[in-house]
Amino acid sequence: MNDIDKIMNAIKLAQNLKMELRHSWLSNGRQESVAEHTWRMAFMAMLVAPYIKKINQEKLIKMIIIHDLVEAIAGDIPAFNTLHETEAKIQKEQMEFEAALKIKNILPQKIGEEIFNLWLEFEKKETYEAKVANALDKLEVQIQHNEANISTWLEIEYEMVYKMSKHVNFDSFLNQLKDMVEKEGEEKMIESGIKVEKYKNI
Repeated sequence: MNDIDKIMNAIKLAQNLKMELRHSWLSNGRQESVAEHTWRMAFMAMLVAPYIKKINQEKLIKMIIIHDLVEAIAGDIPAFNTLHETEAKIQKEQMEFEAALKIKNILPQKIGEEIFNLWLEFEKKETYEAKVANALDKLEVQIQHNEANISTWLEIEYEMVYKMSKHVNFDSFLNQLKDMVEKEGEEKMIESGIKVEKYKNI
């Protein structure tokens, strides 16, 4: 198979992200796709870049674009499924690693290795670009929850409103953004009659 055929196969595989639905709803009641989540993350990266420490924006955008690409094969597994379940977390990591390898092997060698290495870097969350991408991932998820009807939330998602700090504490601007998102989520719960104190220190 030549390179252009491999590239076309990868493009077609990526359509799965338009069809793969997340445990997340839009303000109009429609369920969100993985591709939509990824798009807004990339938009957020453009918006915050001038306010954070100098960053390799090209690398950041690429990392965001491919961070959930494994879900084109492995499917989306909600974060709350692995929040308190070590075995489920390990199983998810293994499934996604195998999917990343498959995607790497679908593509021409150079681009396949670039995508695989970017995905690994995102998963490890050690480099500055990976930390920013991870922070934007968590923030976008909560922003979308805040925009959805609270009837779509599960109880475990009440506590997740208060679990963003560890993902943003390396940057003051992202921390300010987190405070705003957390406040909106908290106000949404209070307006719905939810006793938020129960979920703050879980």
